[in-house]
Amino acid sequence: MLVLAVAFAVLGAASNAAGTAFQRKAAATVPQGGGLRLLLALVRKPAWLIGIAGVTLAAVSQAVALANGPLSLVQPVFILELPFALLIGTYLLHRRLPGEGWWAVAAVVAGLALALGAAAPSGARDLAPMTRWVPVLIACLGAMAAAVAVSVRAPSGLLRAVVLGSASAVGNALTAAQLKTATHVLINDGLGAFLTTWQTYGFALCGIAAVLLLENALQAGPLAASQPALTIGDATVSLVLGVFLFDESIRLGWWLLPGCAGVALVFAGVLVLARAVPNVRVLTG
Repeated sequence: MLVLAVAFAVLGAASNAAGTAFQRKAAATVPQGGGLRLLLALVRKPAWLIGIAGVTLAAVSQAVALANGPLSLVQPVFILELPFALLIGTYLLHRRLPGEGWWAVAAVVAGLALALGAAAPSGARDLAPMTRWVPVLIACLGAMAAAVAVSVRAPSGLLRAVVLGSASAVGNALTAAQLKTATHVLINDGLGAFLTTWQTYGFALCGIAAVLLLENALQAGPLAASQPALTIGDATVSLVLGVFLFDESIRLGWWLLPGCAGVALVFAGVLVLARAVPNVRVLTG
């Protein structure tokens, strides 16, 4: 089951990255403008339709992964979306990744494997009582609201990008936790129960909020400010939610040493990748 969870988590990360890259490729060919006119122009683009299919496959893959493995395992694997997106995007847009970018990709993959191998997340519960959900909702939604409030008064775009990226990370983790329960309900109790459980509507609303927060974070400051907060924050909050909500467990003691080393590698790799994006060069021949 864990192998299946990891496989679908990797597939979800790759599919979402590919979907995003194809959507950006399509958008790059459309004259500036927004609203309905932009949408009507995009739906005629095969690349955009491929992108939508990729995002849809990613959502399904994430649901399958969460149905077969712990939240604290599945969500960290989605860290791979960043290197996948950069690699696929550079190919589609005919760019060349700087040499340091390749080392950063290797660092992210190695760090993730080291961190997850050391932590060895485990746990099979998919449901949690409301006595656990209520404090989680208060804490997560409160943190997201506080981040928005801080961003409004932030003196710099850099700080706004960091706090909004962190808020998006919390939203992503909360979305995944609700998706895990909603998927369990769908599989075990059918469509009717799925449509009447509050987590179904909760993950939809939280997912939309997380996307809007990320868009504002990217607008407020450089990717190097928001991406590390988003990537590490999502994995960290997901781990906490998995332990608190679903009684998942991780290895502690001396295992924390290689775990922290893995996290440090991931953080360094993500930071380099985020900084490498503006330096991606056009292929010449």
